Amino acid sequence: MKTRELGDGLKVSAIGLGCMGMGQVYGTALETGDAFKLMARAVELGVTFFDTAEVYGPFANEELVGQGLKPFRDQVVIATKFGFDIGPEDLGQGMARVRGVNSRPEHIRSVAEASLKRLGIETIDLFYQHRVDPAVPIEDVAGTVKDLIAEGKVKHFGLSEAGAATIRKAHAIQPVAALQSEYSLWFRELEAEILPTLRELKIGLVPYSPLGRGFLAGAVKAETMGEGDFRKGLPRFQGEALQKNLSLVEALSAIAADKGVTPAQLALAWILHQGHDIAPIPGTTKIHRLEENVAAVDVTFSADELARIAAAVPETEIEGERYSKTGMAMVGR
Repeated sequence: MKTRELGDGLKVSAIGLGCMGMGQVYGTALETGDAFKLMARAVELGVTFFDTAEVYGPFANEELVGQGLKPFRDQVVIATKFGFDIGPEDLGQGMARVRGVNSRPEHIRSVAEASLKRLGIETIDLFYQHRVDPAVPIEDVAGTVKDLIAEGKVKHFGLSEAGAATIRKAHAIQPVAALQSEYSLWFRELEAEILPTLRELKIGLVPYSPLGRGFLAGAVKAETMGEGDFRKGLPRFQGEALQKNLSLVEALSAIAADKGVTPAQLALAWILHQGHDIAPIPGTTKIHRLEENVAAVDVTFSADELARIAAAVPETEIEGERYSKTGMAMVGR
């Protein structure tokens, strides 16, 4: 497995594993034993970068990841997140009632202690602010994480879905190792301002949903999304938008066939070619998909091939917003 360095010396595998989908977000949760086998196989394949959050489950995902990775603790980097005010209500789909964002210093500390306990670890390798809290100065957030780093409870500080100005302010207080944000062939807004800012400050990028929640892998159609699959509530996966977007996947599939790779490998390899400071975290619940994704690190493209791939999925042709208004409220965007 090739490696990437994020920010201030955080070395991770070039492709990580997003663990959110092991819960009920896409319908049925993965059996505990199967989740452990998946994580063990990931480590065997050289994956060292695993992503979770307190809000996934809620809380159950951290426990699952902590238990599954316990035998490999000295080999892996575990990232988790703070920043939501989580209520007791259960909304199904593996999500709790998110009452809003909360990055007050005392709350950050409380989440850190709880996450350490659930994960069964002594130090959180990468601690992201899950969403920016407009009620709390980002300097206070960064300062609190800086204190946690000094106390040995956290190693590296991260942000998620933050704007350029916020990134700069936070970085001035405590160096930011990585920004986790959505980035893929069908969402490239980061290229205008965020990516240049990250590179100026030497901050890594960790793309979530690098396969467009499975869409770019060619695995999603209306009939394949089961009961409880949260994608059904996203505009890009509905009705005419879904049908129009499927034509883009067909174009990518044709290029992948010419290259002798799968559509998923094509999409992941494209991201990896955007810079050595980028480490995507595709999620999966299937070992054969994990193996397929990891193999993308060995796919290389010429400049002409990269241009052909980008041209096949112009952002202006993608139908629908990333989130519905309800969904945006759910994740506190």
